[in-house]
Amino acid sequence: MMYQIPEWPASPPPFRSSLATRHLILSPTPGPAITPGFRARCGRWACWCAGDWPRGMAGSEEREADGDVQGCGSHAYFVVTELNTDRFTENLRSDVRYITTWPTNGWTNQVINYMNVLYLAQITHRVPIIPRFRPVHMPGGDNIPHRDFGDVFDIPALSKRLGMPILEWKEVKDLKSKTLEDLGCWDIQNYRWAGVDGAWYLAPPVDLKLDISYTLSPEWMRRAGDGGSDPSTLMWGFAALATFPHWQNLSDIDPSPMHHASLPPDEHLFCTNSLYWGIANLEAGYEKSAAWHSVGEHMTWSKEVRNAGEKYTRQTLGIEEGEAIPPYIAVHIRRGDFAVLCDLTYHTPLEECLAPLHAYVRRVEEVRAELVEKTGMRVDRVMVTSNEQDEGWWREVAELGWVTLDHQRTVEEYGPWYPIFLDAFIQGEAIGFVGTSTSTVSILGLRRVESRGGVGVMVKWGMNGADDH
Repeated sequence: MMYQIPEWPASPPPFRSSLATRHLILSPTPGPAITPGFRARCGRWACWCAGDWPRGMAGSEEREADGDVQGCGSHAYFVVTELNTDRFTENLRSDVRYITTWPTNGWTNQVINYMNVLYLAQITHRVPIIPRFRPVHMPGGDNIPHRDFGDVFDIPALSKRLGMPILEWKEVKDLKSKTLEDLGCWDIQNYRWAGVDGAWYLAPPVDLKLDISYTLSPEWMRRAGDGGSDPSTLMWGFAALATFPHWQNLSDIDPSPMHHASLPPDEHLFCTNSLYWGIANLEAGYEKSAAWHSVGEHMTWSKEVRNAGEKYTRQTLGIEEGEAIPPYIAVHIRRGDFAVLCDLTYHTPLEECLAPLHAYVRRVEEVRAELVEKTGMRVDRVMVTSNEQDEGWWREVAELGWVTLDHQRTVEEYGPWYPIFLDAFIQGEAIGFVGTSTSTVSILGLRRVESRGGVGVMVKWGMNGADDH
């Protein structure tokens, strides 16, 4: 019998508030009955269709929609006053609280950053505003066009599953605006990045035209970790900071770089320079991330990414268009940039530090055996993703009968972002997964496979024989 991977988990119930909610009433529109909790476009406004409105987000005005409400029924809540205004400060509602952060590090870490901001929005009853993805991991950096969060993930589906509205910055401020606005934010990484060349990672994207003055986050939010070098901070410390800002001593404020303004952290729009290091860091333990269980496993691919991913999966596996994609095992072998860590962190020669190919072969066999035991099905197909550039190494992979995507063709057809999008898609859609320990790319791949009922394992590295068992 063919093993069926379970569907994504059912949507959690929307927020419930004991307070009386206030409604923004739209003219009734024909169509299906209202489904509590989903994002919609209400004329020229961004609105949220829901049966109950999250505490602290309720609106208070009555308006007639000037366009299609897209199935909202007769009730909708507006989360900004207009779309694409010249100033974000003119667009945020006074009776709604918001939260945002900036894209930092590589794409996978930006995904984790935004996942954390969505989780923090849940527990603090704020509306999240998600920036575009920034190509800091690509040659050419900011010369490559940024990509919207909604280009990669299905925001309406995620909004419905989480039971809360989700905004993107393009809905809050015109990204072509020339107006530079002042904003006060929390700095949670100053102690880590001070004096480091990569500190520009922590700046807001230039298209937002924001001049930020930062206040260093309080010491009580940080945990000692491994003797003080662990940059992660306490989840509920962030929640307290976002909920009770008046508790803080605001004396340590760095003036903004352009206007030299010294603004305290904004209470209306809670913002930090990064939440990747901040809360429920997935590297701290695969089973401990509340952000993953509450948000991450509900982040499904956009239609565009799914269509491209299924197309390339079929082509790589030799499956005709329209045929069902057979079960396969995905392998993510992180090399490339990890070579630097062999010297700086592990102080081990490269040939002894990075896990050898035969370690991944052994783990694939173990995953294969577990799938037979769990499902009664033997999975022979193996798809490999890696940042290794050595052609001799890839010939060894091919000799194993394992296959990989032709990303030169990917870039030609879809542009420079799609190789990493499709790698993540292929990893997450597998029934079995073998990854590289400590790689956030592998961690998210493993979590996606396991959340769908699959089997996964990590290969250890850092010293000779690290994965022997």
